[in-house]
Amino acid sequence: MASTLADINSQIKKHDEQIAQLRKQAEDLRNQERAGVIEELRKKIAEYGLSAADLKLASRGGRKSVAAVAVKSAAKYRSPNGETWSGGRGRKPRWITEALAAGKPLSDFEIR
Repeated sequence: MASTLADINSQIKKHDEQIAQLRKQAEDLRNQERAGVIEELRKKIAEYGLSAADLKLASRGGRKSVAAVAVKSAAKYRSPNGETWSGGRGRKPRWITEALAAGKPLSDFEIR
């Protein structure tokens, strides 16, 4: 069967509309299922007297968990320009690498 470009474009448009309808149906079903799951969970939480801490849930807008808070190390080295470096893990600052390449010892930059 020979089809024209217009026929093919019409079929594509029809299928695109069907896809959009099916996606909408899938989204509606998911929202219904989700509402049921939420209600079931609320009942179980009330039944067992569970808290957000019991479930290890972070509160919204509250503090970050201890593991999520980055601890900043105290500076151990200072450049002549006042830049500091803790001497920790990771890449050394450019001013340190340049000074070491120039033959200066790291101890010259220690904060005392």
